[in-house]
Amino acid sequence: MSTDQEPTYTVKLLQLLLLSTYWGMQIWVTFISSFVMDNHLNRHTYGFIQSRLVPFYLHLGSACAFFNLTIYAVYHPSDLLDDREAFQIFIFFVSVTVAAVNAQWFGQMTSEIMADMHLVEQSCGLGQDIGLSSNREAYCQAVRLWLYRLLSSLCNLCCIGCNFYSLCYMAENLTTL
Repeated sequence: MSTDQEPTYTVKLLQLLLLSTYWGMQIWVTFISSFVMDNHLNRHTYGFIQSRLVPFYLHLGSACAFFNLTIYAVYHPSDLLDDREAFQIFIFFVSVTVAAVNAQWFGQMTSEIMADMHLVEQSCGLGQDIGLSSNREAYCQAVRLWLYRLLSSLCNLCCIGCNFYSLCYMAENLTTL
């Protein structure tokens, strides 16, 4: 049910709230809380908190991205799109896809592997250190965990880039403040 009518104030507000909520979560979880917790909590406490926080963050982010795409697509029919609007829809689609893959696969696998690693680390007396470990050799067996964390982080950075572009696009199209 696409429409070429101007979206209502409520629809515009909803889209802005969804985009800014997702952006705020991304900045807080990625750049603030993760670094603070990593530098002040032992690995097991940090991992436990992340295993509860990250899935919620990833699923909520996926929902925000999906609703942003849906709202934008409804008010921008494909037969009336200019190049910039088409690219904005593409950016929203990439954000939805990458966020969903991260929420359903990389993030979930990271949490599962992290829980398994904590059991192994506890049985070996590891994981009570805070920040960077002085016993790096003991953690070399966690390659699979690091791979999934890397892939999840890359997905997260891709979504941050998509949302940054979307915020810039919206700011460029504001008529007044």
